[in-house]
Amino acid sequence: MNLARDNSTLYNLIAASENVNFIDASNDTRYTLEQIDLPINNIELARSLIFLYTDNSLNSLVTYLNLLKTKHVLVLLSNTIETKLKENLENDYEPSIIFDDERSYIDKYEARELSNENIEIKLHINKEFKSVLDDNLRLMLSTSGTTGSPKFVKLSEENIKQNAISISDYLPIESTDVTPLNLPLHYSYGLSVLHSNAINGATIVCGLPDILSKDFWKHLNEYEFTSIAGVPFIYEMFQRIGFLKKPHPSLKYITQAGGNLSQNIKSEFNNYCIENGIEFFVMYGQTEATARISFVPPSMLEDKITSIGKPIKNGNITIDIDTDELLYSGPNVFGGYAKQKEDLATWENIEMLRTGDLAKQDEDGYFYISGRLKRIAKVFGNRVNLDEIEAFVKSNLNLSLLACTGINDKFILIAHSHKNLEEAELKKAMFGTFKIQGSAIKFHYFDTLPKTKNEKIDYKTITSIYLEK
Repeated sequence: MNLARDNSTLYNLIAASENVNFIDASNDTRYTLEQIDLPINNIELARSLIFLYTDNSLNSLVTYLNLLKTKHVLVLLSNTIETKLKENLENDYEPSIIFDDERSYIDKYEARELSNENIEIKLHINKEFKSVLDDNLRLMLSTSGTTGSPKFVKLSEENIKQNAISISDYLPIESTDVTPLNLPLHYSYGLSVLHSNAINGATIVCGLPDILSKDFWKHLNEYEFTSIAGVPFIYEMFQRIGFLKKPHPSLKYITQAGGNLSQNIKSEFNNYCIENGIEFFVMYGQTEATARISFVPPSMLEDKITSIGKPIKNGNITIDIDTDELLYSGPNVFGGYAKQKEDLATWENIEMLRTGDLAKQDEDGYFYISGRLKRIAKVFGNRVNLDEIEAFVKSNLNLSLLACTGINDKFILIAHSHKNLEEAELKKAMFGTFKIQGSAIKFHYFDTLPKTKNEKIDYKTITSIYLEK
């Protein structure tokens, strides 16, 4: 498909893809884009800020797509965020419209239903709340998963459109494809799956059960999925549940991003894909780059198994000669962060994204990540701000001799000096607030927490001691 690179909006590109349609797997119903079109313009509001608490349901998809055709600024969030954290965010930003199927009533907002003969959604509206919004601002995504952090990545219409086009340039997406929406919409990876497939006229399947449930695999066979997108945790679980022991004849390609997948597991999947005529795309990206930064061509993966590949089309990667930090530039680089409502009025023209990742480049031009500069971890593919987690534990559970760090993108390590620490209680509290599963939390006791020379917590030593135990 020849995708226009002109001034068309992302929604117009989707609407121009004649074959695009959507299946609600929860009731086996299929819809065209026209059939899910709602009278969104009946809500007479000037360009406003809108909060969307989403999952992978048809309702979330329909609401997002209908609002995407407007000029409003959309903030995508997880619907699993604790209600109190939602309310804190809403008090901070005062959105004019809220979509949240988890709440039937929201204080200060009037419920309004929009429907056609096929579908109905409910929005909560407060026309008194107004925001000053920069003209470039179109979409905002959280940088910290489901923690309810007020920090957002600011993205433009051009950011999301160009990234969708660039992904379409290297993934073999066709109008005959059937794509499961198994990753959440509020996650940049999941959103990019929707955008890149929709502009190519593919069939998008939403309302799916958990990817590790038996019902998901029934749907894979029933609808004949042609691709699957997964973070490292998903591939680790695929290996355990026997994915590699069975043929999946409908699959044309699979993609992996969201963190580093171990070399052994990556090699196993690559070998399986080669044997079964499936292309395996290993990718690297950040929300600040609207999703994708680089990819490894499947034909090169065996030789470059630990690489993040080369930059996507129209993107450029360099390495800071002083710090070894990976730097990226391209039309998908964000316009800065929003940490408070006042930040919505500004836009930064950032020419170079500092990824916070340490990198090196080989003689063939392929890049490799060697470490991180930031206090950010990835757990089950979701970015987690370790400082936020640490502050929560200390303040809410009245614990001081404690430090949080991430271990190999697999789990959070809580290092502490409390002999009677109630681990089960702490896991419960963290799940209740951040929706972090207990299996992703480990503990290690220290008589005295390691410190640096300037008396700060020595996270590097904590990690080393834990891994050497």
